[in-house]
Amino acid sequence: MKKILVLLITIIVISCSNSQKTEFSKEALDSSLVTTDAFEITFENILEKHKGKILLVEIWATWCGDCVKAMPKMHELQAQNPDIDFLFISMDKSVDHWKKGIEKYDLKGGHYMAKDQMNGVFAKAIDLDWIPRYIIVDQTGKIAVYKAIETDFDLINTTLKELKKQTINK
Repeated sequence: MKKILVLLITIIVISCSNSQKTEFSKEALDSSLVTTDAFEITFENILEKHKGKILLVEIWATWCGDCVKAMPKMHELQAQNPDIDFLFISMDKSVDHWKKGIEKYDLKGGHYMAKDQMNGVFAKAIDLDWIPRYIIVDQTGKIAVYKAIETDFDLINTTLKELKKQTINK
């Protein structure tokens, strides 16, 4: 009986820790990212630029095979949703690779790079454990989807449609 109780408590703790977040942590908001012009900007200031809009954030890297494989789906999403803001945050190890990747994969939207990549402050603050990773932020600045990966494009599409419907119905 004791083992069953311990197992049940473990499952509950894990479930709660993986729950959907609706706000970014202070650590995430305070994290500095690099612009394509080599300036630093906090994630909070980046989000502020998109306030009032639906925002789809993709965390990616040029060395990530799954990221590259998902690019056609991202282009399709952009074509279907011209009213959505798209933001790309790179986990690349070099600025040159990152900038060449933006051009090579024809990525339209805002572009930033995490200075300390996958194991850095920003990555830890958003619980980054896989890329590509997608986050959807609604018009009020709340997180609508916190953890989506390349196999979750149905969830991403459905969420974007729902958020756009909410905008129309207001």
